Amino acid sequence: MPIKEELSVGEVAKRAGVAVSTIHFYEAKELITSFRDKSNHRRFNRDVLRIISVIRIAQKSGIQLQEIKAALATLPNKKRITVKDWNRLSNEWRNQLEQRIAQLTDLKNNIDTCIGCGCLSMESCRLVNSKDWLAEKGPGPHFAPDDV
Repeated sequence: MPIKEELSVGEVAKRAGVAVSTIHFYEAKELITSFRDKSNHRRFNRDVLRIISVIRIAQKSGIQLQEIKAALATLPNKKRITVKDWNRLSNEWRNQLEQRIAQLTDLKNNIDTCIGCGCLSMESCRLVNSKDWLAEKGPGPHFAPDDV
């Protein structure tokens, strides 16, 4: 039996181990693409299976979808991820993960300085405001941006 090069959304979902709604979500977020056959059914090239695997691995590692999308957009061949492509992507994500690990380690090592302190100012917080960058916003509570 020859290998099918074109897969239905149900076949992709089954092979990738995700719900059909996940396939639709990834497509809506422009992480994957499909095309319509002559019967107007949604079809995917089988290469989408590797892309979905990369997306899922990245998500489980804490990489955000917008970062995944940006990384996939840098691929020279949008349909096929090669070993060389994966090595480059994983090295970039490894650096991000190391930074997150360092932040989480700092949180773990310093969380006891925050629990129960009753502080309403982030002015001197070693976790959220380690470089005192919120002091310029004045006293009182401040919400730190996502990149802290």
